[in-house]
Amino acid sequence: MKVLKFGGTSVANAQNILLVEKIVKKESSENRVVVVVSALSGVTDGLISASESASAKNENYSETIKTLEEKHLEFVKNLLPITEQSSWLSFVKKNFNDIEDICNGIYVLGEFTPRIKDKITAYGEFLSSNIIAAKLKSDGLDCVWLDSRNYIKTNSNFTDAKVNFETTNAALQTYFKENKQQITLAPGFIASDVDGNITTLGRGGSDFTASIIAAAMKAQELQIWTDVSGMMTADPRLVSNAKIIHKISYKEAMELSHFGAKVIYPPTIQPVMDKNIDLWIKNTFAEDDFGTLISHTKTENDNNVAVGISNLSKVALLTLEGSGMIGIPGVSAKLFQCLSQEKINVILITQSSSEHSITVAINESDVEKAEKALNYAFEDDLKLHKIDPVKVEKSLAIIALVGENMKSRSGVSAKLFGGLGNNGVNVRAIAQGSSEKNISVVISDKDVKKAVNVLHEEFFESEIKQVHLYICGVGNVGSKLIQQIYSQNKYLNDNLLMNLRVAGLTNSTKMVFNDQGIQEEEFKDALHNGEPSTPHKFAEEIINRNLRNSVFVDVTANAKVVDIYEDLLKKSVSVVACNKIAAASDFENYKKLKNLAKNHSSKFFFETNVGAGLPIIGTINDLIRSGDKITSIQAVLSGTLNFVFNNYDGSRTFSEVVRQAQKEGFTEPDPRLDLAGTDVARKILILAREAGYQLQFDEIENEAFLPAKCMEGSVEDFYQSMTEYEEHFRKLLEEAKTEGKILKYVADFKDGKAKVGLQKISPESDLYHLYGKDNIVIFKTLRYSEQPLVVKGAGAGAEVTASGVFADIVRSV
Repeated sequence: MKVLKFGGTSVANAQNILLVEKIVKKESSENRVVVVVSALSGVTDGLISASESASAKNENYSETIKTLEEKHLEFVKNLLPITEQSSWLSFVKKNFNDIEDICNGIYVLGEFTPRIKDKITAYGEFLSSNIIAAKLKSDGLDCVWLDSRNYIKTNSNFTDAKVNFETTNAALQTYFKENKQQITLAPGFIASDVDGNITTLGRGGSDFTASIIAAAMKAQELQIWTDVSGMMTADPRLVSNAKIIHKISYKEAMELSHFGAKVIYPPTIQPVMDKNIDLWIKNTFAEDDFGTLISHTKTENDNNVAVGISNLSKVALLTLEGSGMIGIPGVSAKLFQCLSQEKINVILITQSSSEHSITVAINESDVEKAEKALNYAFEDDLKLHKIDPVKVEKSLAIIALVGENMKSRSGVSAKLFGGLGNNGVNVRAIAQGSSEKNISVVISDKDVKKAVNVLHEEFFESEIKQVHLYICGVGNVGSKLIQQIYSQNKYLNDNLLMNLRVAGLTNSTKMVFNDQGIQEEEFKDALHNGEPSTPHKFAEEIINRNLRNSVFVDVTANAKVVDIYEDLLKKSVSVVACNKIAAASDFENYKKLKNLAKNHSSKFFFETNVGAGLPIIGTINDLIRSGDKITSIQAVLSGTLNFVFNNYDGSRTFSEVVRQAQKEGFTEPDPRLDLAGTDVARKILILAREAGYQLQFDEIENEAFLPAKCMEGSVEDFYQSMTEYEEHFRKLLEEAKTEGKILKYVADFKDGKAKVGLQKISPESDLYHLYGKDNIVIFKTLRYSEQPLVVKGAGAGAEVTASGVFADIVRSV
């Protein structure tokens, strides 16, 4: 014998019933089968809604009943031959007249008890099962309808009745011994107590009915037919890459279902587990799919540490704590007895080793009742200040990682907590059974999607790490960066097991987001049509989306953008900055940002602040981490100034050379920002700080070579002043030539002091042979004391700067 159960979606309409019939025919051709069905989709909720409306004196209950009646009448018309419809249409109308009579009574009395609720809701399964049985018989199948209420016996705990298995098993065994039809069709969910009152089996009751029958008859297998192809590694509504679990043990399935996996409910598993009956989860709409097999055998792949992740939302924590609990027996017993008396289910338990506190997780809907009951139960202890009032935390969720193989593997917990911690998911409570099949953590409800995706990636998608990028600034560097990301992503997938996804973009006025990624060819149009943006609005949206492995990329020179770094780092969003304002700001702010990154498991990288794509800051970090100490730095750090002085040879005016530099994109819109040395001063400041020195910007000596008048007025006034002071610039050039030297704008750091200014460089210096827009940095350290360490190369340009940002992004994850 096989038992087949079909859920509400499977019997939603006549078309679906044809699929059900096809499956039943196939199974019954070789086996005797029992078919258990749920009510038509939405009917049970509709019946409850009508009853509640009646009890609330809302006359709309009649309209709800009429709608449900029409649904069943249409079901009959679409399902049965016209010659058989009359009696079944009358059957439907009679039962809905009874339903309306009951609701009229509820309306008059204003009373809606659990007993009446069970009587009303039982009509859903009763009606649908009778009509479907009639359909199978009309098609010539050897089918008989079984009234589950007469054989499944329970106590009188209405809406969630407990089964008397001894009586039930005996009744079912007698029935099937006396009745030999090939197909027995029964309603799920409904039963009766010893007095014949209708009861229901609670959540997942139709599955439970099927399991009860399968266990009583020691069936070959139980098949639960639903609208998905089995249990999955995670909720597919949260995790797009969730996978079907093809084989799983009873205990693993029990753990997953207990913590929220909705495909199957815990009570369903127990009866068949006790009788070692295989349980299949199958898809009515894809009958050839393997589905999920639940049995006593080991999981499909013994190399997998875990089999799945489940999540349960709308959870609250209750914490009882106080010095009066330490060493006092019976406190826990009193707590659980109190909750039991109030019929409050405890989902998770954790207790401090000092016995100072005990925490339990319950459904959020039970919080008010639980808090009141516990404070009353411990009233005397509260008055004596031995125990504090119950502490309540709401808006929480439980994430459970499940797998029998976890008990034989080290590092599972570290991997779990590391993944959550690196993504800023705070764990409020932890529970792990001694069997080590389950590690459960309580987190904020708003972090559920991120947490489940993080753990799914860690345990089921280790081959590829999904990274979400939010890029601020899409000018020359930003556009080049986006191009590099898309052109290099295949290499990152294949070699670094990483996938970069541009999930958000913003410029000075607009922003656009797409969790699935903004395509390269679409980003300009998407941004043009985006919504109004400010740096703070962009940051708020990043935080609200709360995606795993998030990186914010600042490719601007905007001081307002720097203001959002702190908020992002606190939410474990890594920051990659081309913008040098933050790292060159007040030393305390610089340290605060570095510490925030460290304390919130995020990264704050800014390699391109100095030397574009050159590995200058990275080199400093490597030297310091290896135990070396930097004693001096000499550098040419401005591609602009290097270009200007490499091209100023007296054949053209200084003003003309600067104009060329601006035209070719080597300067800021106002070239004075480069020529005044402010940018170079910031860069040497950043290098000194990264080398471990506490230095402020105003402590850097800046030896200006521009006459003061050049700094006045507009940009055009600046060019006019330079023309007027051409003799000043030519004199600087000639003095250097006379000495056989060239001019370079140099940054120096030594003995804890820094300065920037124009210097005459002799041919034997490493700074002499520096061409175009190249930068050079010369480090002297304890280890590199005689022969310095030199980093040299292109220090400006959109392409190389974007590549430096790209490298920081890859390092940040």
